[in-house]
Amino acid sequence: MKIVVLIIAALLILGVGFFVVLSIKSRTGTALGLVDGMLAPCPASPNCVLSEAHSDDDHRIEPLPLSVWAKLPDILSKEGGVVVKITDDYIASEFSTSLMKYVDDVEFRKAEDVVHVRSASRVGHSDLGANRERIDALRTKLGQ
Repeated sequence: MKIVVLIIAALLILGVGFFVVLSIKSRTGTALGLVDGMLAPCPASPNCVLSEAHSDDDHRIEPLPLSVWAKLPDILSKEGGVVVKITDDYIASEFSTSLMKYVDDVEFRKAEDVVHVRSASRVGHSDLGANRERIDALRTKLGQ
């Protein structure tokens, strides 16, 4: 019986350790930025949404209207994000989960007629829809 308890305890410690390492790893990266003038493609994993034309159906999300561009930094901050970079046509922000502090990158690219958006987890496979929900919430806050 003691051996079973020890094995279970060891597995729990390893499991928690794995998630702690992922959390630390997510805090060491940065947003991918623009790639050939566009937001980076989403990985195959379901933890990313993207409005650019090169997005596949599983990751696609609608872009934002151009009229929201000037409001984005303020709204991102109010919603718990940290704006880490702003240029004339690009905004990068970071959002952290409350418990484990996993970081998601939320990026925007100002195009001629819309604002393209990419929201992606830095680590892990699934985000349980958190990135899509975040963009939908931002869209609501922006009145769109």
